[in-house]
Amino acid sequence: MARQRKQEVEIDESPSLPSTGRSNLIVCLLLALVTLIVFNSVNQHPFVNYDDDRYVTENPHIRQGLSADTIKWAFTSTDHANWHPVTWLSHARDVSLFRMNPAGHHLTSVAIHVANAVLVYLLLVAVTGRMWPSLFVALLFALHPIQVESVAWIAERKNVLCTLFFLLTVWAYGRYARQPSLARYVVIVVAFALALMSKPMVITLPFVLLLLDYWPLGRIANWTTPAPAFPVKQSSFAKLLVEKIPLFVMSFASALITISAQQTGGAMRSTTQFSFGVRLANAIHAYAMYLWKMIWPAKLAPLYPHPGDSLNAGQIIGALFVLLGITVLVLKFREKRYLLAGWLFFLGTLIPVIGLIQVGDQAMADRYAYIPLLGIFAMITFTAADIAQRAGEKQIAGAANVRYGLIAAGAVALIALIFMTRHQIGFWETSTGLWSHTLAVTENNYIAEDNLGGALVIEGKIAEAHAHFVRASEINPRDPMSQLNLGAWQQEIGNNAQAIEHYRRTTELTSDKGLVSSAYTNMGTAYRHLGDFQKARDAYMNALYTNSNQGSAWVGLGIIAEGEGKLDEAIRDLAQSIGIQPTPDAYVRLGRVFERTGHLREARNAYEEALKLDPHADEAQKALDALPHSNAN
Repeated sequence: MARQRKQEVEIDESPSLPSTGRSNLIVCLLLALVTLIVFNSVNQHPFVNYDDDRYVTENPHIRQGLSADTIKWAFTSTDHANWHPVTWLSHARDVSLFRMNPAGHHLTSVAIHVANAVLVYLLLVAVTGRMWPSLFVALLFALHPIQVESVAWIAERKNVLCTLFFLLTVWAYGRYARQPSLARYVVIVVAFALALMSKPMVITLPFVLLLLDYWPLGRIANWTTPAPAFPVKQSSFAKLLVEKIPLFVMSFASALITISAQQTGGAMRSTTQFSFGVRLANAIHAYAMYLWKMIWPAKLAPLYPHPGDSLNAGQIIGALFVLLGITVLVLKFREKRYLLAGWLFFLGTLIPVIGLIQVGDQAMADRYAYIPLLGIFAMITFTAADIAQRAGEKQIAGAANVRYGLIAAGAVALIALIFMTRHQIGFWETSTGLWSHTLAVTENNYIAEDNLGGALVIEGKIAEAHAHFVRASEINPRDPMSQLNLGAWQQEIGNNAQAIEHYRRTTELTSDKGLVSSAYTNMGTAYRHLGDFQKARDAYMNALYTNSNQGSAWVGLGIIAEGEGKLDEAIRDLAQSIGIQPTPDAYVRLGRVFERTGHLREARNAYEEALKLDPHADEAQKALDALPHSNAN
């Protein structure tokens, strides 16, 4: 009895993570350094025209930086079909620190990815006591090209951020497993809540904790044995399941909130668009494709179009054969518990995004593999490590050659991954480069056509952009974005009547508030250019009814009010626009209205604010120079 009590004391007092001894410190520093070197070039990249505008550059709440109003909005908003307040606050914090300098925003994402890689290593080495396999898993996670999308895309901050809290939840769970207590369980709940509030994909985490009870923790009595490096108190499976009921409740609540947000935001697809049979076929195929891209990470893209019912029987059967074959092997060698745990981890953590509940028009996405591939990396690495160890223990001839051969193969694989990751990062250097590459490696990708056209418009290549908008509408006649873009192109060349028809078509094809609000705003401007001010006003009001923060709609109303001589109303509308999103044009227009009302000091301030935003705003400079130098109103 005395010996047993002594053992319990030792278990309770031992640390939940390995001590920061010299070896672990050196490994963590080298892991962080290598990851930083590989991903450092993303800090030179700009924002891209793929949700970076909605999440940061044109989001009026985030542009305010971290403030009381932003915090309130973050916790109450389901903008962009998600409730993820922690992600919003992360972006707002970056704006407070770095303003609109993309380098700072990229640096944050890279830093979180580095932290995730270090946590993967520390967690694995703590519970397994095996440094080199744990390090190799962490290196695969850190350096694989499929991770580039999550790190190089600012709008996908939510992925690296939710993974950080996912891993911290696992860390908290490890502490709890060593010495269960209410205080330690509360830490698990808080960390999991932060993960869910970053990205709801992690709703499977309670199931993951059950897998960790199986391997590597070995908490399930009569099923497993605790790891010698990380001894824990065992319990029955039923008790371990009950223990996680609060976490399951949190997952269920998060799922309900997410489904509601996606339905409201128009992101969820109906069974009319994608039948259950089509979804199931795509899910089976996608599982196999994630494995293939893990083995051969070529032709990676930010968006893979959904195949609909175009997958043939051979593709589906082949994918199913791969999945069943791996399952059979895992069950055959089930004494290697990391195989079953890793395989179920991969299959399970992908369930929320595998397409059975279809959100958006993608078949799969590289970012969805950020967490799930950890299971496959562990399966591969610990199998290789066990082969080398068994060869040495059985004194098989050439055991050293087996070990050195595996080390060499691992080194070659890592070097190849580094070069491929650097190459993949290069595609994110510009929006035109990103979407040109996407079109080169995917087929019938109307979203890529839209986005490449949009990038070309920003570069002033209007004629080139038009061809991509036409192509997008040909691929998918019901694509609202291509209709919006075609309307903008018609408006650019002066065909306002034709532009209005495209905008009207956009509002009929989507319930996405951002697209609908933009369409109505552009429609209002087209009507204004045609001289129909009542219809212009109605369109602007429809835009604001859809999205009260559509700053350009307020500008349009201000212009109409000024033209009608309603100068106080014009000042109010233009000031409202500036409060949402300050632009040089809005400040110049406000300054001119102030001039007309004799408020020269306010006019001067407005022109000066325009020049602060754009020192090369010639119109603002000319207006400022023409003002009398008197400060009197």
